[in-house]
Amino acid sequence: MTLTPPTGRFDGALHSFPVRVYFEDTDLSGIVYHANYLRYFERARSDMLARVGIDQRAAHDEGLGAYAVTHMDIKWKRPAKLDDELIVESVVQQVRAASCSIQQRVRRGDEILAQAQVTAALLTPDGRPRRQPADWVEKFKAVAQEGKNT
Repeated sequence: MTLTPPTGRFDGALHSFPVRVYFEDTDLSGIVYHANYLRYFERARSDMLARVGIDQRAAHDEGLGAYAVTHMDIKWKRPAKLDDELIVESVVQQVRAASCSIQQRVRRGDEILAQAQVTAALLTPDGRPRRQPADWVEKFKAVAQEGKNT
């Protein structure tokens, strides 16, 4: 049997990514430390890029650049706890020339624990914004919620 890391999937515009809460994710009170939600959101966004066919490593190695979060608003609603099985949901809301707006949330079952509004921009290796490749824009638009009723 070959083991592989967790991967997410798309259902229409919604990308879902599974996360399990480990001891290292929690603080002294036994709940997930607030900064770890940033890691969960990042893992889900990275998986989402891979699922649409964007190879971040190849882009970086070729000198194209990398995505960076330029803005994030987060609202924490309820704590996650050790051994919780969570789902991080992501929806691309808007695609612009150099950036994307993504809505994300962390769920435990039907309960929303945290939600974030994220803007990620493609930056050159020296940190300047750059236009996303046209094929990337098309890939994002194919799964984006903008203009859809999903």
